[in-house]
Amino acid sequence: MTATTQQPPTTIDEVIERMREIDAELDPSDGVRCFNHVYLKVTELVLKNITSGTFADGPFLERMDVVFAGLYLRNVDAARAGRRVDRVWAPLFEARHNRSIWPVQFALAGMNAHINHDLAVAVVETCAERRTTPETPPVHEDYEKVNDLLASVEAEVRADFETEIVKLATRDAELLKHAVSSFSIAAAREAAWETARSLWNDRRLSAELYRAHASVIGGIVGAFGRGILLPVIPRPGA
Repeated sequence: MTATTQQPPTTIDEVIERMREIDAELDPSDGVRCFNHVYLKVTELVLKNITSGTFADGPFLERMDVVFAGLYLRNVDAARAGRRVDRVWAPLFEARHNRSIWPVQFALAGMNAHINHDLAVAVVETCAERRTTPETPPVHEDYEKVNDLLASVEAEVRADFETEIVKLATRDAELLKHAVSSFSIAAAREAAWETARSLWNDRRLSAELYRAHASVIGGIVGAFGRGILLPVIPRPGA
């Protein structure tokens, strides 16, 4: 990959184009690519439902999706240019070439960083930009509709994972299952919504308080990400 930094995407189509480029450029064993591959599927699914009119406020949902994706893509650009990534993303980017870590662990570590930290920030920043609030309909209603879409994606990720672990001895399989079973997209998004509400209140009080709270959350989420990425058992051929 080149060391140039691209302009942030402004539409969901541009987000998908960037993700497809990343997917094509990175080695399939790269941990960032493992996450990006799943995230691309999610974004394509969200776009399909925006186009079909699933959401009450499609333009808001699209803008939030673009802001949300931008938080991840700026870290891809930072790593590409040799700059430090945000600490919430550091575990994934630091471990991306560790062949002892399974693809499902990389995918879930990326989801952890992006949902448990970035999603709440995206909700707040989009509401501020659009001059609305998290409590104003239909922001929360549309947010919950995305949860339903993600259930199928999470099931697909875990199904792929189950296919891989059947090759392992029973004891080893149980160790790996335990390592990844602690993360749930639905639970993470529910927590992210409450975090967004809290951050919104902080932002109304002061920008400094908002940044400090977001930073603390980033540290906690980053620590959890390191736990997800602990090598549990060797991968076949690693």
